Amino acid sequence: MSEAIQLIPGNTLITASPEEGRQLAVKMSRLIIKATQPDATVRERLRGIYAEDPMMLIAIGQTVAAEFATIAAANDYWKGK
Repeated sequence: MSEAIQLIPGNTLITASPEEGRQLAVKMSRLIIKATQPDATVRERLRGIYAEDPMMLIAIGQTVAAEFATIAAANDYWKGK
């Protein structure tokens, strides 16, 4: 039986700053890839393919942006910046 992946590290979207939120967005994006393709060997093999495909790299950026928007909303857009 495989280990369950915690898709929201620390079980919270609350962060101290936008930078910390962005880092969390990147981490969450990576975790969804791991949850979707749990085989590390396959992920490693595919990494070289998407690293050379501009459309896949744009899609990765869009995924991080979507996660960041969710985190920003959860943080009330870092009210009181």
